[in-house]
Amino acid sequence: MTPSDKALVPFVSVDHMMQLIHHVGLDDMLRGLADYIADDFSRWELFDKTPRVAAHSPEGVIELMPTSDGISYGFKYVNGHPKNTVDGLQTVTAFGLLADVDTGYPVLLTEMTMLTALRTAATSALVARALAPKEATTMAMIGNGAQSEFQSRAMQAIAGITHVRLYDIDPAATAKCAANLSQSGLNVTACASAEDAMVGAQIITTCTADKAHATILTDNMVGAGVHINAIGGDCPGKTEIAPAILERGDIFVEYPPQTRIEGDIQQLAADHPVTEIWEVLAGHKPGRTSDKQITIFDSVGFAIEDFSALRFVRDRINGTPFFHPLDLLADPDDPRDLYGMLNRAKA
Repeated sequence: MTPSDKALVPFVSVDHMMQLIHHVGLDDMLRGLADYIADDFSRWELFDKTPRVAAHSPEGVIELMPTSDGISYGFKYVNGHPKNTVDGLQTVTAFGLLADVDTGYPVLLTEMTMLTALRTAATSALVARALAPKEATTMAMIGNGAQSEFQSRAMQAIAGITHVRLYDIDPAATAKCAANLSQSGLNVTACASAEDAMVGAQIITTCTADKAHATILTDNMVGAGVHINAIGGDCPGKTEIAPAILERGDIFVEYPPQTRIEGDIQQLAADHPVTEIWEVLAGHKPGRTSDKQITIFDSVGFAIEDFSALRFVRDRINGTPFFHPLDLLADPDDPRDLYGMLNRAKA
């Protein structure tokens, strides 16, 4: 887009997002998102931070996730409705906007259903690279829904895993995930139980959909020295990990005021110690300190990760055809004469 197009806002549709991913390459897209997230985490203290604004219902949640670094402002609209799959609908849908703080003008509007899957996976792998045992090769993927392939590919591209062991209570979901990963270069094993999936795994990822206080990982299932990437607990009343595991491990979170409401640590005392993951990635605090340590990334997703993803897409669509110029902003010849613009449209 050129300066003469200032009233047109680039809009990235789902189709254009998929074309962009194939244009960049999935591995490079995941690595690029991880780099942008790491960069923004290094600037963590510059950002406005607030727990997401949530409207809860018995069926799910609708949320707004805003933040700003003082130069750009971004937000994501996202829902989480586990029952949707019964009706053939996505559990999660999303869109996002990036704007210029100086003018308030939007500079990007984009789908974020696909993009959220990518940024969630990139964040998981970025953190696993910092916290998982060195030279980890195997991940147990518990919950084989829409996020599972992205998690597996990101762990491969960023954290270096070579084997993934799959389990879901629905065998069809596991078969779907295994088929989708068959050309990935990963060694994929479909497992009959969660316990079987964890055999030999140094990284355990839990990503289940039910909005319930579930116990996907019981205390006896987790031994010393593993890294747990807990990404399924993302709203009040939804958990995956037995409290005893949380008590045994060292817990890393994105933004404590949000995670204490929505994450697995909602099961613990409000003052239970946690480490903010940005402090580890920025080198201010240690991550893994021993071979026997259990590290737990209690991830619920945070607005700064979406901000990073929006920045990445804004930068990568430049010079490409992967967006629509959207007539979103009124642009009268005289900024004070909006009514006159309306009259001229009638003529």
